[in-house]
Amino acid sequence: MKKVWSMFVAVSALTLAACGAGQSNASNSEAGGSLDKSQQLVIYSNSASEGRKEWIEEKAKAAGYNIQVVDIPGGELVDRLIAEKNNGIADLVYGLNNLEYNKLKVAELLVKYNPSWSSDVDLSLGDKDGYFYPTVVQPLVLAGKPEVTMPSDWTDLTGSQYKGKYGIFSLGGGTSKIILSSILSRYQDTSGELGVSKEGWDVAKKYIQNAYIYGKDENYATTLLEGDKGIDYTMLWGSGFLQTETERSVDLQVMSPKVGVPFVTEQAGVIASSKKQELAKDFINWFGGEEVQAEWSQKFGTIPANTKALEKASDAVKTFRAAVNPQELDWTFIAENIDKWVEKAELEFVQ
Repeated sequence: MKKVWSMFVAVSALTLAACGAGQSNASNSEAGGSLDKSQQLVIYSNSASEGRKEWIEEKAKAAGYNIQVVDIPGGELVDRLIAEKNNGIADLVYGLNNLEYNKLKVAELLVKYNPSWSSDVDLSLGDKDGYFYPTVVQPLVLAGKPEVTMPSDWTDLTGSQYKGKYGIFSLGGGTSKIILSSILSRYQDTSGELGVSKEGWDVAKKYIQNAYIYGKDENYATTLLEGDKGIDYTMLWGSGFLQTETERSVDLQVMSPKVGVPFVTEQAGVIASSKKQELAKDFINWFGGEEVQAEWSQKFGTIPANTKALEKASDAVKTFRAAVNPQELDWTFIAENIDKWVEKAELEFVQ
């Protein structure tokens, strides 16, 4: 879903003009004590594909907002926001996960706020300082065929009986990277290599070397359910788990470690350079609220962070969400080390 540069040049030009025109409007609306929802909000998101952009723009229009969603892949999105720090275009951003929002926070690109629905979400999934808040959760899990016995934890996979029995994605991919980090972060040691004890690295090495690593274009569901490689388990993200069950007409098992599983949580934040911050906050109040997140879930199969919206989700979504709990993770520690951890693992452990 790469966007050509010319598109962004056009978007940037249009938006800068809109922002310039909207600055006086923003001041007047604040002075009058009300928000001018006709002002255009520019929203950057990596969660705008497969009809999401068009759906949310139409819903927002019906609610009186004038939004433009710019679809940008996650890694590029963070880089673009940092590059535009002194000449900001976006008013808010949604869809990125904790690690990426922490980069924006460190770069002082976000402002503190408190959405109207903050009491309806688990704040441990967001930012303790109030710079970003959770909207959608994606538990990262180990799924198993219906007939197999599930391990109790990722660390169990270091046993010889699991050699070649579970599939993982390339370590450079988001899901695999976060799961590896969730394992390594349990063994935090200030005197250890890259902040991890020797025991932690031994566990990571066995976990990786026991795994079957999917090829670039390999379909994990086909390999798991139809392949002849002897794979009984696979790592998956939440919506992928639910989608596989629906498309393949299968009831997968899910591993539920006592320590929990890593939740990759889509967040929403207001950009510090925006001249329409109050309007951006008002939009987030609407977007992250019960009604919109419930409809978003029903339309796209997501797991709402908003507990009231979750009550209105499909039975499949609610059952899956109830089966797993979030692992408590030190995202700051992970953000500081994740790239170096993956580099070491790729160089030393991948056979």
